[in-house]
Amino acid sequence: MAIKIYSFIFTMWVLILIGGGLIVTIIGPFSLGGIGNVNPIILSGIKVGIALVLIFVWVFTLTKVKNWIFKTDVKY
Repeated sequence: MAIKIYSFIFTMWVLILIGGGLIVTIIGPFSLGGIGNVNPIILSGIKVGIALVLIFVWVFTLTKVKNWIFKTDVKY
């Protein structure tokens, strides 16, 4: 059981590091300034939307990994 918990925690940290890296390297410098006069508040809203989608994907992935790791421990 301890190995399963440690593998879940390891997976969680890997997802956190990958998600943080994606946000910093891809979403951070994302700009639509070449399109025209775009309000910075709208750009921030787009970045927030992308970050929220990534958070949803990461939580969904972590839930699936948790279910996969701990599925043998559930007894009916």
